[in-house]
Amino acid sequence: MGLSKGRLKAWFNMKITDPLLQILRRGTEPKQLAFSAALGITLGIFPICGVPVFLCGVAIAFLGSACHAPTVMLANIIATPAELALVVPFLRLGEKVTGGPHFPLTSDALKKVFTGQASQQVFLSIGNAQLAL
Repeated sequence: MGLSKGRLKAWFNMKITDPLLQILRRGTEPKQLAFSAALGITLGIFPICGVPVFLCGVAIAFLGSACHAPTVMLANIIATPAELALVVPFLRLGEKVTGGPHFPLTSDALKKVFTGQASQQVFLSIGNAQLAL
């Protein structure tokens, strides 16, 4: 059951295009929209999955009316593929910057992560990825 071109276009219109058009029709200032989109994309590439949503929420609460919340969250969602694609490069760059140990990305290492046997290595790797950011 493949994803047809028509269904993909309908999903893209429903999830991306329509919300963006609604935002633009409400009359928000272009500077505020640009700032909000930049904030959402910047926070959206944080190298730990799930954390960007929390960071965007904190930024929205802190900045209040200076940013447009729906635009921040939409940009965060749009940045998700880039976030996932950059996790490994951030991890490797952080290892080079800190001189830390190489975290193997193998099935055995993943098994250790899920069983809790590699928790110290995982936290060290997460710290290295954050330093690369």
